[in-house]
Amino acid sequence: MSTEIEIKTERLVRSIGPYYAGAMLNAQHNFAWITGGANTAIDTSRENGAATILVTNKGKRYLIASNIEIQRMLDEQVDAKLFEPVEFQWQEEKAQPELVRLLAGDLAQGQVIADIPFTSAPALESIFANQRFQLTKEEKERYRDLGRDAAEAMSNTAKEIRLGQSENEIANTLRSELGTKNISSVVTLVAADDRIAKYRHPVPTDNRWEKTLLLVTCAKRRGLIASLSRMISIGEPTDELKRKTEAAAFVHASLQHATRIAVNPETLGSELYAVATDAYQKMGVADEINKHHQGGATGYRTRDWVAHPASLEQIFPDQAFAWNPSITGTKVEDTIVRNDGDIEVLTASPDFPTIETVIEGRSYFSHGILTI
Repeated sequence: MSTEIEIKTERLVRSIGPYYAGAMLNAQHNFAWITGGANTAIDTSRENGAATILVTNKGKRYLIASNIEIQRMLDEQVDAKLFEPVEFQWQEEKAQPELVRLLAGDLAQGQVIADIPFTSAPALESIFANQRFQLTKEEKERYRDLGRDAAEAMSNTAKEIRLGQSENEIANTLRSELGTKNISSVVTLVAADDRIAKYRHPVPTDNRWEKTLLLVTCAKRRGLIASLSRMISIGEPTDELKRKTEAAAFVHASLQHATRIAVNPETLGSELYAVATDAYQKMGVADEINKHHQGGATGYRTRDWVAHPASLEQIFPDQAFAWNPSITGTKVEDTIVRNDGDIEVLTASPDFPTIETVIEGRSYFSHGILTI
């Protein structure tokens, strides 16, 4: 664990060293990143958390928290040997909203920045995002475990749900299955039958499942998020649905291939978007790219960035991506990570059928429609 945290500390020091005395990480996703998966959330409706990590340009690390939270954080989340605790009384922060910034400035002996605007310190999330993109060895191991468990929870859900259930009931089953593995679903989408074609973001309703089902989750554990979508059919799906899903799989494979062969850091998100555009055109459904985004970089956020025609984001080694091409009525989505010039699918579901797509002699596998 300390190796991972040291690597991340060094990255931040290199980024802020010439310009700032320290950096405050308060957002829940950045707190999880710098600590190797600690959870600072109490109110999950808010982006900011209950404690702040300060990293100085000298490489010192501090945990700054009120007397309400600090002991719990030290007992259950953060190692005091890695992050020196700094405690304040909760009344002090109520009287002085700038208290955390002032404490951090004194500790760092100069101006500090923040990841999000929770004080008057300059909020520069882009600096922190760039440091998150390249996953460490330890992070990739946690990501593999998360992807496997999330895919298993999806498969278990497919075994439990029954025809005639509402989308809300099915969504609760999926959340419950994820919960047994200490995973929360930060995005849960369920569409039954006609709603699959009507909405790209089908928040579950009381609509009841009769034939075809789309399940989507962005599954979070220890800060990392794995996204996956699965199609299920009662009995044999229609030829049209199979054709559309195979076309979506071709777009998916094209994006995975382009991600695998990307030249670091010269390849831009706009180039990957162009690959998707070309793939839709080859499948004879060029307009489908205009109906939903195709996904992009992921990790500690559902998407750190989404590929689009003007995207200038760069591709990093050891970076995670979740591509989610859709064609009206179906969708294909998995989470991958780049590894030594190759890609690794983190969310493979052995219980679901796969669609093989060969591009330049390389096979890529997307999940097809599960018939039950």
